[in-house]
Amino acid sequence: MESIQNQEPARCRERRYEALARVVAQPLHRYLVRRADAGQVDDVLAETMLVLWRRLDDVPGLPKDAAPAADDVLPWCYGVARGCLANARRADRRRLRLVERLLHVASPPQPSPHTTDHEELHTALGALGEVDREVVLLWAWEELTPRAIAEVTGLSPNAVSIRLHRAKKKLAAILERKIGTPAGQATGEGRSNW
Repeated sequence: MESIQNQEPARCRERRYEALARVVAQPLHRYLVRRADAGQVDDVLAETMLVLWRRLDDVPGLPKDAAPAADDVLPWCYGVARGCLANARRADRRRLRLVERLLHVASPPQPSPHTTDHEELHTALGALGEVDREVVLLWAWEELTPRAIAEVTGLSPNAVSIRLHRAKKKLAAILERKIGTPAGQATGEGRSNW
């Protein structure tokens, strides 16, 4: 009798996880594709999903008996994916340093996955600090609000809004210097308010 009672909570947990996975797996995959090397994406996604399983009860906005709303759970899940990607990058750097020490050879720099497409934009993004770049990418690519970005990054919503405003101004100035025309506009168009 006791084993049947223990199985029911396990089934409920599995159903909750499956409902969460259906909502977050694709957005998390897109998030990682935009930030990680192609060879890392699946591994980091798997690690992220494992963390979500382990911390299922910690996911804010995850109902006990219904499908979650993406807006309620995605910001927290993006934060988990961000942490897993950071861990993977640290592990890669440690492995690379070990190989370099063993071979006594400096490895050539790895090409960015974005070098062929929109090179000016990626160069301009590279001029931003790590946190500012992440704030801009979460806003532009994941279409998150400052409040959701705050949840991902651990900043306050006000700090996110300020960083986002300043980063967009800096990007526009960099792109205008590189291209010679105001960023995001065709020649002859008036300036827009971002």
